[in-house]
Amino acid sequence: METNDYKVQLEIFEGPLDLLLYLIKKDELDIHAISIERITKQYLDYINTFKLLNIDLASEFIVMAANLMYLKSRTLLPRTEQPPEDDAEEDDPRWELIRQLIEYKKFKDAAGFLSIRELEQQGRFAHQPDASAKPPEEPPTLAEVSIFDLIRAFQNVLKRFEESHDLGDIIDDRFTVSDKIEFLLGHFLPGQALSFDALFQTATTKSEVIVTFLAVLELMKLNQFVVRQDNLLSAITVERRTAVEMEHEDPPEES
Repeated sequence: METNDYKVQLEIFEGPLDLLLYLIKKDELDIHAISIERITKQYLDYINTFKLLNIDLASEFIVMAANLMYLKSRTLLPRTEQPPEDDAEEDDPRWELIRQLIEYKKFKDAAGFLSIRELEQQGRFAHQPDASAKPPEEPPTLAEVSIFDLIRAFQNVLKRFEESHDLGDIIDDRFTVSDKIEFLLGHFLPGQALSFDALFQTATTKSEVIVTFLAVLELMKLNQFVVRQDNLLSAITVERRTAVEMEHEDPPEES
């Protein structure tokens, strides 16, 4: 398998606090009532999946992982055995992290609101449109699909695959990322859309599942594929762009 030599170069603009907020939103939790044990496990699962896929991560993700493990260990200690440098009034070791999340969410929400207002202003014109003309129907707004959504979907596919396959069987598996890119382009017509899970139905080994996902990421980076969601955290659909759509897209920057 090519994954040992293939390193995914993704522009992950989200940071560790974004991942924590995503995990909180996914479980529909209150920031003030987060479970350090649960969120630490989920966070580490994401980090391990990034490592499995050989995706480069910023050092901030590793620092946050260490901080979460430290907070988890503190929550397991009785108050009499808490580190001496901590103030007595700080009974709950989660509060500093909670304060960071609340403050970060305020700035993130404000930035999102300003972006929406900017888009609204771009769509306004000085002249008055013809009142008799029927305004065109706008396509439904699709939720943004982040790398965290994709990793979540991949984790679910990999878990179901491991539960339904005997991983002890030795199968000749020599797929590479290039092979899977060629396969997907050959079996995916321009404009065709399939569910994310459907891309892995023919996979026979765990390594083939991994290579297929890496190929999808690469095709997204090359603007060949686009991923969509009807709602936040809903099922993901993968669509191959048409030639017309690709003509209107800026060419990807060479790395």
